[in-house]
Amino acid sequence: ETGLHIFFGAYPNMMNLFAELDIEDRLEWKPHRMTFAMNDDQGGANGKFTSFEFPDKVPAPLNMAAAILGNTEMLTLVEKIKMVPGLLPMLIRGQDFIDEQDEYSVSEFMEKYGMPGRINDEIFIAMGKALDFIDPEDLSMSVILTAMNRFINESDGSQTAFLDGNQPDRLCAPIVDHVKARGGTVMLGKALASIEVNDDDSIQCIKMADGSEVRADVYVSAMPVDVLKRVIPTRWSTMPYFCQLNELEGIPVINVQIWFDTKLTSSIDGLCFSRSPLLSVYADMSTCCAEYASDTNSMVELVFAPCTIKAGAERDWISASDSDIIDATMGELARLFPNEIGSNTPNPAQITKSTVVRVPRSVYAATPGRNKFRPSQASPISNLVLAGDFASQKFLGSMEGAVLSGKLAAEVICDEAAGRDGMELKDVDPSVKSRKDEKKPVGIRGDTPIAFGGGQQGDANAKEVHV
Repeated sequence: ETGLHIFFGAYPNMMNLFAELDIEDRLEWKPHRMTFAMNDDQGGANGKFTSFEFPDKVPAPLNMAAAILGNTEMLTLVEKIKMVPGLLPMLIRGQDFIDEQDEYSVSEFMEKYGMPGRINDEIFIAMGKALDFIDPEDLSMSVILTAMNRFINESDGSQTAFLDGNQPDRLCAPIVDHVKARGGTVMLGKALASIEVNDDDSIQCIKMADGSEVRADVYVSAMPVDVLKRVIPTRWSTMPYFCQLNELEGIPVINVQIWFDTKLTSSIDGLCFSRSPLLSVYADMSTCCAEYASDTNSMVELVFAPCTIKAGAERDWISASDSDIIDATMGELARLFPNEIGSNTPNPAQITKSTVVRVPRSVYAATPGRNKFRPSQASPISNLVLAGDFASQKFLGSMEGAVLSGKLAAEVICDEAAGRDGMELKDVDPSVKSRKDEKKPVGIRGDTPIAFGGGQQGDANAKEVHV
């Protein structure tokens, strides 16, 4: 597991993918609620939780209004009313308003619209860390508004589902089978070495690390932006379209899994926002997921974020040892489960196994002003199309954004093949400075998952991550 992957009702493209693969039954939908751990001054140190309960059979946005008004433990009525001036333009103007707020951080947006600071403490910190692994002062407000817009406008938009098992077996394998059944080939362990180009800048072939070549009519890159930047051919390096990618960078995140020798009886069946300085969201997978189901032992999966000083953490946890990360996580879990893990219980739950997965470059960091640098799927290279969640689409860095970006990339190819007018090349922002001198690609160094933008376990990787 490289992360705690949660599927929202507001993921229409992801839901269509599950339907196309005929694996919709692998999604385990949870009761429609959003659960938060209470802060210490609200009883959080005593393991108390509170939820926004969305009533059944009530259409949007009335169900969300009922959920917000029905919870009296986090925000006062006055604070809820003071949220309205900042959210009302989103309801009236929609995506145009959301896009305009990309230049503001969450903190700047709140100040602009006179929102009380407690809204940030109670809601936005938890949302920001869950959506982009970063604190509100460094997060674009467009991220929060994009999520809230879907939640407000779709009755089941904020309802969550867990996959019934690990992603490689339960989601990725069906995708591979689907491709192969239609004559496609999926090659694993075939690392890319370089992109070779013709005199007209089009792609001639892809060279692999084993010396083989791949030739095609059209090439689609779905590489993470940090990996793509390392293999951009010299001839492309001065083009503004590729220069703008220097303004995008993946955000670090750590995923932690802890197996216990007993069942944590106070666990909930669903996702929980921890509201911890160190942790983002977590779930007891022994309760939430069929593959890990157990009545006797819990397996808690947590998102540890932010995990670098640059992202808002007090230290660079990404390069810390596994033992330091597990110890810090257990300290936070003792607050969430004081009667089962903390010092208040005579027989606290003991760890039987744990894993720490570091992802030094996950989804792109949605800091203020990044949207204008996100490239279109259409590119200035005649036979290259870009996909990936960093490419321009409305769902930002997420599974849904990645699937939508892939569909937009496919649309570019289909339009070209059919001779239809399709996606135009997105204008590059004037602030992007083109390189005067060509730059040779640095290439991909090493053969570890981290080298290719993935996640990896083990203390031995901490130094590599830090470098």
